Amino acid sequence: MRAGFHAGVTMVVALSGASPPDIVRAQGAQPIPIDSAKAAFAQAHALCSADHGTLWGVSLCGPIMLVDARSRSIVASEADGKGVLAAKDGAYTGVMPSDQNIANTAVEWSGLKWTQMLWPLPDDERLRSTLVMHELFHRIQNRLDLPAQRDGDNAHLDELNGRYYMQLEWRALARALETHGDGERREAARDALAFRAERYRIYPRAAAQEHALEQNEGLAEYTGVRLGNPTAELRTKMALRDLSTHVSDATFVRSFAYATGPAYGLLLDRYARGWRAQLESGDGLDAMLGRALHVTAKRSGAQLAARAAKYDGGALHAAEAERDAKRQQQLALNRGKFVEGPVLMLTFRHMNVQFNPQNLQPLGDAGTVYPTIRVTDDWGVIEGKNGALMKPDWSALVVPAPESPVGSSIAGDGWTLELKPGWRIVPGERSGDYTLASPQ
Repeated sequence: MRAGFHAGVTMVVALSGASPPDIVRAQGAQPIPIDSAKAAFAQAHALCSADHGTLWGVSLCGPIMLVDARSRSIVASEADGKGVLAAKDGAYTGVMPSDQNIANTAVEWSGLKWTQMLWPLPDDERLRSTLVMHELFHRIQNRLDLPAQRDGDNAHLDELNGRYYMQLEWRALARALETHGDGERREAARDALAFRAERYRIYPRAAAQEHALEQNEGLAEYTGVRLGNPTAELRTKMALRDLSTHVSDATFVRSFAYATGPAYGLLLDRYARGWRAQLESGDGLDAMLGRALHVTAKRSGAQLAARAAKYDGGALHAAEAERDAKRQQQLALNRGKFVEGPVLMLTFRHMNVQFNPQNLQPLGDAGTVYPTIRVTDDWGVIEGKNGALMKPDWSALVVPAPESPVGSSIAGDGWTLELKPGWRIVPGERSGDYTLASPQ
């Protein structure tokens, strides 16, 4: 699941098929050229076949569907399990029903588990091949012997010290990847581990939360970099791109692992051969690299400050302090909107969600604000374009209360809700609040 709209790792996917009229519309105005789609399928097959299942012990090859987000039309590499898609010129076409979200992700739909990718794919061959292998990994990752980990919100990565030490870590990892001397490479890698250790000292829950996302998106992006690029030079170049690209993300809470995963993976390839087999132990990428580099002692405050100065830490800290002042203002606005003010709470039953991982706004114990989000569930579909609060345990979504709670098509501040028959909005526990009631 790459940056952009994608499905959350804790979602439950509801199976559904498209109706025949939807298929006709998709075939009549197909925005995805069949020949281009088939070329993408051929590239994916060549890349996963070249690996022979060596990297993870499992072949990454499997069913692929390309989906155009605007028209929801599909071009797939093979027939679905329920005969929903129609054969056309060596591929299979149809439409994604409205109760399904569209994302770069793995998805179970119409009897098969697919690698789903948004159309168009990147024009750049290296970016395209990296994306393809990243997403193919997601389809098979549940078959690997990876320990179950609880996905955290990583809210600390929106705070001043969390962002500061994460960016110092990225800068050190970049230096470790781009330097040619082994001594300098090891020193930079140790710096990266020291900055991470300090972050974990400040935020005791950070290690478990970060490791969970690195095991998911970090390993996927490492796979994309490793198998999508044929030479060590190209892999390093792509990993460096990941480290630099995400600096501009509005928040790091859901996107940092796209940067750290490939960097740690390539360093572990160099210094800890066989590290992938050790993942089942539950150790993080940082712990494995620390053992390989014999890092045992934490740096003192003075030592850490001296190392930070090597990476322009002073200017970075000043910039982050300025950002944090603005963040505090946004926190106050969000708390008034989603916690203190009247709200509508939509409790999840069989939730499927898509969102942008680059602009999330943690709101402490209340949860995380998603500026743009789309959720489907038993009760219907809600689309939010001006913020919605996800509860920290992913049990419910909160939006500002609507002016009129009557009917099946309801709107509020930046959101629209389409309720399924029988569902209705009823008063909540607090005066002015609302919640959902199921059919009688």
